[in-house]
Amino acid sequence: MLADLSFHVAAGEALVVTGHNGSGKSTLLRTVAGLIAPVEGQIALSGRTIPEDVHLVGHLNALKSHTSVYENALFFARWQGGGEGAAERAEAALARVGLGAFADGPAAFLSQGQRRRLALARLLASPRALWLLDEPVAGLDTASRAMFAAAMGEHLAAGGLILAATHEPLGLAAARELAL
Repeated sequence: MLADLSFHVAAGEALVVTGHNGSGKSTLLRTVAGLIAPVEGQIALSGRTIPEDVHLVGHLNALKSHTSVYENALFFARWQGGGEGAAERAEAALARVGLGAFADGPAAFLSQGQRRRLALARLLASPRALWLLDEPVAGLDTASRAMFAAAMGEHLAAGGLILAATHEPLGLAAARELAL
């Protein structure tokens, strides 16, 4: 259970939440996303709305395995990023994560690392201010971790915010840490 927790993340900042298994990292992300109501206190995203300006990438990839890689990315690009330009954003995101060649194949045939990259492609195809990331680099190889670190850096440089729960380094040199 989380109690007596207070933090602030400003535009362009990342806060990395650490702690042992079961310490509440995922619960914190789900609460910020609005999936769990806080018992007391409040969660505010200054000048923005929750969940409209939030994108949660959970530790499960939440893919539709019977649809294509492209359809998975396109669905989120449309749903969370608006219909205009969704196809282009989905294609660009798949190319960025190295899945462009797999776009027509079913998501069920992807390896664990490729599934994680598809979950991250959905994030990149859906512009949102606050990225809530639960173990975002789990299952990724070195090159994919570097690609995602660069993407996170670009998001922060554009004024985005990141709240990430992880046991592993994310490649964000200026990130602050919140230990649970």
